[in-house]
Amino acid sequence: MSDPVTLTSAFLLGFFSTLHCIGMCGGIIGALSLSLPIEIRNSKPRLFTFVLTYNVGRLLSYSIAGLIAGAVGTGVLQSTGFDQGHAVLRIIGVSMMVAIGLYLTGWLPQLARIEKIGIPVWKRLEPLGRRLVPVASIPRALAYGLIWGWLPCGLVYFVLIWALTAGDAVHGALTMLAFGTGTLPTLITAGFMTSWITRFAHSARARQVVGLLIIIMAIGSLFIPMEHHHH
Repeated sequence: MSDPVTLTSAFLLGFFSTLHCIGMCGGIIGALSLSLPIEIRNSKPRLFTFVLTYNVGRLLSYSIAGLIAGAVGTGVLQSTGFDQGHAVLRIIGVSMMVAIGLYLTGWLPQLARIEKIGIPVWKRLEPLGRRLVPVASIPRALAYGLIWGWLPCGLVYFVLIWALTAGDAVHGALTMLAFGTGTLPTLITAGFMTSWITRFAHSARARQVVGLLIIIMAIGSLFIPMEHHHH
């Protein structure tokens, strides 16, 4: 059921949305690299390795969340015994994409409230993260990344609800993984070329364009997979 369209959309979503993330949580990336000992920060290759490890940790926690979401989504569907289950899921999936698009454009500020969902979880995890500082070893960097993945972020929640509609645990995990992979290019290079990306990310017009692109992708995805069923 997990078609390349979904995974591509998830990847693009991750890619586009990080522009928003850096606008929002560029400080976090700064803090992540500041939590590294100075000798690691001064060597680009080592810095890169650590940043990569953080991100692997983050993608792992996204995938675990996606695994759970995908399993829950399927469980709920089977218990309702809906024949239209898949149709319902697709509508939810597409609505989530549209929500993400609107969230990015900032035209519906109410959508940001979804971030409050994760705050209780984050309050428990954040002290754990602080205990890992300074992040002087690769295993620590991985653990830090695993914690970072649960940072309250509206986008991640929307993508998770979308992963609920993936059909099963594996595809839920794949959706989150594709989303996470899409976030890598920007988040990894952010440490190296922050000023350019931050300028772009802070531009409201850039965010609106990205939001609109995502809404168009969402509506487009309603039409694409349907083709398969006719042949």
